[in-house]
Amino acid sequence: MASDKQDELRFQLLSAQLELARSEDRAVVVLVAGHAGTGKGHLINRLNHWLENRLTEVQALVPSEDDRRHPYWWRYWTRLPPRGRIGIFVHGWVGDALFAGAARRLGEGALADRLQEIVTFESDLRAAGITLVKLWLDIDVEVQGQHLAALEADPETRWQVTEEKWQRHSQHEAIQQLGQQLRKTTATDESPWLCLDASPGSDLLTPVVEHMIVAMEGAGRLTETAVRPVIEHSVVKAVPQLSDLAEHTGAIGKVEYREQLASAQAQLAELARRAVWRGIPLVVVFEGHDAAGKGGSIHRLTSALDARTYRVHSIAAPSEQELRYAWQWRFWQRLPIDGSVAVFDRSWYGRVLVERVESLIDEPEWRLGYHQIVDFENQLLSHGTVLVKLFLAINSDEQLKRFKARAVTPHKQHKLTDEDWRNRARWDDYQQAIDEMLAATHRSEAPWTLVDANDKRRARLAVLHEVTARLADRLQVDQ
Repeated sequence: MASDKQDELRFQLLSAQLELARSEDRAVVVLVAGHAGTGKGHLINRLNHWLENRLTEVQALVPSEDDRRHPYWWRYWTRLPPRGRIGIFVHGWVGDALFAGAARRLGEGALADRLQEIVTFESDLRAAGITLVKLWLDIDVEVQGQHLAALEADPETRWQVTEEKWQRHSQHEAIQQLGQQLRKTTATDESPWLCLDASPGSDLLTPVVEHMIVAMEGAGRLTETAVRPVIEHSVVKAVPQLSDLAEHTGAIGKVEYREQLASAQAQLAELARRAVWRGIPLVVVFEGHDAAGKGGSIHRLTSALDARTYRVHSIAAPSEQELRYAWQWRFWQRLPIDGSVAVFDRSWYGRVLVERVESLIDEPEWRLGYHQIVDFENQLLSHGTVLVKLFLAINSDEQLKRFKARAVTPHKQHKLTDEDWRNRARWDDYQQAIDEMLAATHRSEAPWTLVDANDKRRARLAVLHEVTARLADRLQVDQ
């Protein structure tokens, strides 16, 4: 009878997985955490045998040099499974927090901050259509010690017992207390913790599979119901608004422009080299009206940089592959390593601009996007990234003039598309969305710089001066 029950469970699990793969409406992440000596590896091996393992990936992360040269959450965002797949994480972000807390590498305040980051991360996963299955494997400290000693005494299992596992045994009480705190902080109705007694001889596979089946079959009915509070900004000067540029500055002459351009690029080149030497990552975000001159400004910016140290990412509609992941995934993939530069020609702000105005997502999604963007940028800043956000603004008359010029200039005609004309027809809607975006995401740590781009030459100089000033501030040098 036991065998019949297992066969039925295995069939149900596989059926749920194949339906997940067929529908591709969401992904599943299984997080396996808990004490040492609880048989996590054995459980995962058996679980993987029951699943279609071509549709499953197991992540047992030991941070690599590449991981360390990116913001902390990069290692998890970039390894998430696409829709239709299952990802199994051993310890994962939970283990990082617990073991750092037990070893006192994270103090009480830093640990509390990390737990809130975990809450935010898991909330973003659920909002992106990822079903979280969270497992905690428990064991009594005496039973754990006896089990580890027995494994170590047997030549065939001795390899399973490492110095690190004995260290975890010595930290059992701390891990137990921290684990209780973590589970209480991160448990939700949508992704509760399943706690299991993992003493030797316990049947873990059956309750885990039953839990997974319930979670996977109910996944389509689960939604992110938590409403985040209104974003509280740190004290900043007046938030920039498009109306600030009602009076545009005059054009600058060609000769004066060339002289200032050479000087500005030389200054930037020197500071950029220092940032590379010191391993400081730089992210420059360009947003703006269509035909505002983002491409020309980016060209003048990158002309001052070493081509080996930067990448320009032109962000358009997501590809078929990118649509299978959380919307933030493609931006985490493009972040620079320490000591390099990423320039974004349009960015994650499309979530609250084009996706909002064109009704590609519902209002609750783009409103949540403000919070998700602030969370994302906080991760960049906490890693030490210099983040420069530039909005190049032109007025409606200037845009029309540039559109007409592009239409009759052979080498510029490719820049003018039907989409540009459609966007222009919704000018007022975009103006409202832009002002609300600026208000919601302008902070002292990550301010917006509004660039008057009616004169391209002045705009290019303004871009160079702002990036230079931000690097100088970080490097603590006089300009």
